[in-house]
Amino acid sequence: MKAAILLPVLADRDAVGFDAVAMARLLRERGIETRLFCGSASGTREKHWPPEKLVDFAGGPDDLVIYHFSMGWPPALEILRRCRGFRVVRYHNITPPEFFEGLSNEYVAACRSGREEIPAVAGSGCELYVGASQFNLDELLAHGVAAKRGAVLAPLHRIPDLLDVDGDLRLIDELNDGALNVLMVGRIAPNKGYPDLVDAFAAHAHAYDRRTRLVLVGKIDPRLEGYTNAIRQRVAEYGLTDRVRWINGASEAELKAAYVASHAFMLMSRHEGFCVPLVEAMAIGTPIIARETSAIPETLGGCGLSWQEPDPSLFAASLSRLVDDAGLRNDLRHAGMRRYRATYAMDVLRRRFFDLVLRSAA
Repeated sequence: MKAAILLPVLADRDAVGFDAVAMARLLRERGIETRLFCGSASGTREKHWPPEKLVDFAGGPDDLVIYHFSMGWPPALEILRRCRGFRVVRYHNITPPEFFEGLSNEYVAACRSGREEIPAVAGSGCELYVGASQFNLDELLAHGVAAKRGAVLAPLHRIPDLLDVDGDLRLIDELNDGALNVLMVGRIAPNKGYPDLVDAFAAHAHAYDRRTRLVLVGKIDPRLEGYTNAIRQRVAEYGLTDRVRWINGASEAELKAAYVASHAFMLMSRHEGFCVPLVEAMAIGTPIIARETSAIPETLGGCGLSWQEPDPSLFAASLSRLVDDAGLRNDLRHAGMRRYRATYAMDVLRRRFFDLVLRSAA
């Protein structure tokens, strides 16, 4: 058996790219010759090959091909059609284009093309379809994938590295100045619900404690400059510009420091296919307050305070309760860490990956 991992873009510090690279490494650990094939690569040292070479390498009846589906990419469908072995579609979710309307025509077009490709991928007749969450898998099932060919596997991740790294001491000292730190980790994009987050932060700052600080750890995308500026303007209208700490492109040490120094992780996202930062918060022990949308309740598993309504006052009151109630705070911390160890630890995911892919292929 040979194995091929196929994806449109292989990028450093990207969740999809890391999932693909981690799968390749696990297969190599089993002595399976494995190569990564991608349409383009950015900032990565991983050796990779052009997609047109995949069929020659691993297109036979005894081979394994895993396609990471996260955007529209027609070449993948043709490659899957030509392969004769065990074919796996790994679905990471594609954000609906409506979130980007009026902000970026480029993103609207990219998301629309990806969403329009879901029926074709679901109908490609592959042997196994693996969603990063049940929420993701349900989309494929709705487009005709047989339930017996579907499975769920949480994303492979870098959290062991994050647990091992020392937090950036300068950032820890900066944040430990007596303020109440509310953390959000995620790229600055419209599906992440940043305006609702700012509203909740402002509600708490004004009603409970003006020393509340919002810590935003996320990559700022120049293509979404209008959205980023709108967030800054919203903060300014509340008179809280000096109470928001932006960290663009954080290092592992800075990310660890932000989790350690924060009193709560607050997620107001409107659409998530999984949300790795939730698992990071659980692993480190940062209490979570989240909005119940898309895959968030599934990933969280009840290990946080969560609400369907994005009411700023409700989230502000939840933050106040979390800060004032040490018993609740510790219960949520311990529940999150237990869920991480039982469900999302890498040894758990490794076993799940081999059970799904290698046993099914055999």
